[in-house]
Amino acid sequence: MSYNLLKGKRGIIFGALDENSIAWKTAIRAHEEGGAFVLTNAPVSIRMGQIDQLAKITGSEVIPADATSEDDLKNLVEKSMEILGGKIDFVLHSIGMSINVRKGKHYTDQNYAWTQKGTDVSAISFHKVMQTLYKSDAMNEWGSIVALSYMAAQRVFPDYNDMADNKAYLESVARSFGYFFGRDKKVRVNTISQSPTATTAGSGVKGFDGFIAYAEKMSPLGNASAIDCANYTITLFSDLTKRVTLQNLYNDGGFSNMGVSDAVMEAFIDKQ
Repeated sequence: MSYNLLKGKRGIIFGALDENSIAWKTAIRAHEEGGAFVLTNAPVSIRMGQIDQLAKITGSEVIPADATSEDDLKNLVEKSMEILGGKIDFVLHSIGMSINVRKGKHYTDQNYAWTQKGTDVSAISFHKVMQTLYKSDAMNEWGSIVALSYMAAQRVFPDYNDMADNKAYLESVARSFGYFFGRDKKVRVNTISQSPTATTAGSGVKGFDGFIAYAEKMSPLGNASAIDCANYTITLFSDLTKRVTLQNLYNDGGFSNMGVSDAVMEAFIDKQ
């Protein structure tokens, strides 16, 4: 169902890899809601994924950009405004990577060169994206910028490794830059802390299937799916959330406020 929530709005969506990714589903929903946008990802991710297929479905153009490169981002923002015919109304940052996780390095035995690369891609890139938009005066008033986070930024999830630190950094950048973007440009900046979601990126975390099953049993409404996250993101892009900014917003079926659930307790009682 479409409500035309993004009719006449222009955006940039980072990080769509394949149809499992939240960014992909957000692009589909943004298109259905009347939004026009540019799709972007790192060149290597574009080669690995199916972003060209998404571009066809949504009538969008793809501009390759390394989100850690200020030159690439400047080019992306300039070309996006040319293609879309004006300033930007919404931006989704859906980027995260840990080489330590990918290569099985434990949190207590990090390769710090890999750690720094992961922080640059997962968190500092969000600052670079916003700084580029800010300096270029590329956002319309009442525009909306959203980045995807996870609750490991606040609580310990051992196998989430250095990505937990990256997400904490990401959320801090959202608040700090969000203040200046709100004060100076009337642009809002938020992060969404999503349930563990079966995406190509997420499946790299050790024990991920068990993790999803645990969160499902802990959450009174069950895990939020990728499409749930896409729908929530659309509301934040819309004019219905004009005064929501500097927030880390949980979209997790209630998991973040749970101590324990009956379903989880039963699993332990059965084993006694």
